[in-house]
Amino acid sequence: QVQLVESGGGLVQTGGSLRLSCAASGSIVRFNAMGWYRQAPGKQRELVARITSGGSTYYLDSAKGRFTISRDNTKNTVYLQMRSLKPEDTAVYYCNVDWLGIANFASWGQGTQVTVSS
Repeated sequence: QVQLVESGGGLVQTGGSLRLSCAASGSIVRFNAMGWYRQAPGKQRELVARITSGGSTYYLDSAKGRFTISRDNTKNTVYLQMRSLKPEDTAVYYCNVDWLGIANFASWGQGTQVTVSS
């Protein structure tokens, strides 16, 4: 089993910054891709950013140039630095981690609220 502990959400004004963290732990072979999704009220969950074990990244178009995803493999932690935040970034942000045990699995964090006030 894998446990994911998220932190860093909160309330910020338009144009502000937040940094989300997600620490993964568990008795597994290795962690593969790690990413962040978000879900706003009444909307589907969407992938915001993702980073592979080799460091390749993907960003949602609206996140490009404002958000930066990174990971520290020594700490099994993924980060999402968010800058120039907009009210439309308001959502619950979920960490998602692919990991290898006896097979490939994916786990979700509990979610952290990000609220951007106008």
